[in-house]
Amino acid sequence: MKKNNSHPKYQKILFVDSATGFRFVCGSTLQPKEREVFEGIEYPVYRVPISSASHPFFTGSAKFVDSEGRVDKFKKRYNTKAKVEAPADEQ
Repeated sequence: MKKNNSHPKYQKILFVDSATGFRFVCGSTLQPKEREVFEGIEYPVYRVPISSASHPFFTGSAKFVDSEGRVDKFKKRYNTKAKVEAPADEQ
């Protein structure tokens, strides 16, 4: 049995970053109703809340809050707990 129309239509879509207004065209199976002209061609438009133009990782504004590594924090916590429990085990 063959199913017809089982896959959505693949088309070029204009993605618009809501935070910065950055626009880029990429292929997708999204089916937005809104349309807009970009570089002389009309595309369906999909608005994204964040993209590489506004994400802190890509813009370089990301800051590392954690100065110690996760493994170091775990070892520090584990060693403190092990020292507290050791005298109770020796009795």
